[in-house]
Amino acid sequence: MLAFLESAWTTVWDIPHLHLFLTLAWVAYILHVIGLVILQKREPVATLSWVLCLAALPYLGYLIYFLLGPQKVKRQRLRRHRSRSGLEAYQAICPPDAECTELAMIGQATTGLPPSSATEVRLLVDGAATYTALLEAIAGARNHVHVEYYIFEPDGIGTRLRDALVERARAGVKVRLLLDAMGASRVNKRFLKPLLDAGGRFAWFHPTRILRFRRPWVNLRTHRKLVVVDGRIALTGGINITDEEDERARSDAYRDLHLSLRGEVVRSMQQVFVEDWVYATGDNREDFRGTVLWPGAGPEAGTIPVQAIASGPDSNWEAIHRVHVSAIHDARQRVWLVTPYFVPGEAARMALTSSALGGLDVRLLVPKLSDSRLVTWAARSYFDELLAAGVKIYEYGPRLLHTKAMLCDDALGIVGSANFDHRSFRLNFELSVLFRDPGLVAELAELMQGEFASAQPVRNDRNRSLWRHRLPEAFARLFSPLL
Repeated sequence: MLAFLESAWTTVWDIPHLHLFLTLAWVAYILHVIGLVILQKREPVATLSWVLCLAALPYLGYLIYFLLGPQKVKRQRLRRHRSRSGLEAYQAICPPDAECTELAMIGQATTGLPPSSATEVRLLVDGAATYTALLEAIAGARNHVHVEYYIFEPDGIGTRLRDALVERARAGVKVRLLLDAMGASRVNKRFLKPLLDAGGRFAWFHPTRILRFRRPWVNLRTHRKLVVVDGRIALTGGINITDEEDERARSDAYRDLHLSLRGEVVRSMQQVFVEDWVYATGDNREDFRGTVLWPGAGPEAGTIPVQAIASGPDSNWEAIHRVHVSAIHDARQRVWLVTPYFVPGEAARMALTSSALGGLDVRLLVPKLSDSRLVTWAARSYFDELLAAGVKIYEYGPRLLHTKAMLCDDALGIVGSANFDHRSFRLNFELSVLFRDPGLVAELAELMQGEFASAQPVRNDRNRSLWRHRLPEAFARLFSPLL
């Protein structure tokens, strides 16, 4: 066998002008991939990183780029569907009676969702409170239930939620369930059969299609957690459907935060779901015949100023990222940030350090250990700079912190599904809620204060060895754009 391989190798290399052909092929390949990457118009560092990777690994590198590289998601037909479904009732410019601050205008300009209001906003802390509110809302559904999740496990709470949807579907309520194909990969046909048999609808968001000779959406997921009931109630935030987030099922359940909203802002939530559903299924307006997207003349206006902020790779504006950075720059007294994944870009890092250098009370709460050691190391690689600027950093444990929230001063808060990292800001489809209400912000501040008190402060003079800390953190930081 060895002799045969040696003979075959010699025969191949004896082909006339083989070296020239291989060199020309490699040059053509390099020119092709350079053009491919440069046309994405990404940050220079990211562009150069991809070019070097593809040049050094001609075949493996191209496969990695094919699976994980930057991709454009075109959803123009969703915008067309918006105008056909009655969702065009929202104005294209900031309504004259709304609190149209610069931040609100940025939110609307980048998402198409204007500043709105809510009659009620409830903070739901941890899974038990969230799942109780969710099941109660579904039980009261009379027209439709729209559900979209990243992680949906067929475990205890997953089965309870499915059964609740089955019961409503049998009662004639229109049920639509949209799950991310990667985050909910354990959900199968057998688990969904009772819902489908009852008349419910189901769709995958970005199903795997590697063998279909088209570029797969492996790296672009819907990270949203969104439920809309009868156009009256919306629930969103950071809590997925899994026993890992239910403290009644396990003592080490994630520490997390969710929102329950009523009022006019539910229309924005409805709009986000409808566009995601149409994008995932290819359906049109006929699919929503008989569905009352919102009741009567429209959802009731409220006294709490609220704005939904949706972002994803179908837009270059990075709406949630932009709103976070703008809110930090607008702050005058304090910026408190809680996030399980902290891998900031230059703009966000500059905003946080500038606020701290300017004398503001800037605090960051992250998990002591996240569910990814690489992310934990990457986050810690930024600590020295933040601490030197005066940012107070806390590490939460032993439960895994999964809350995604920020407050600025005494009247602005943001809660949602987006982590403070590149993936959430650029690659995932995310949904956050911005609210301006002193009472609600005070409630959020009290919750955060309790988390800070139970967390471990990170000291600037902490002991950090070269091999256990500094080198792993520096190495992990190199992968920040992919985390």
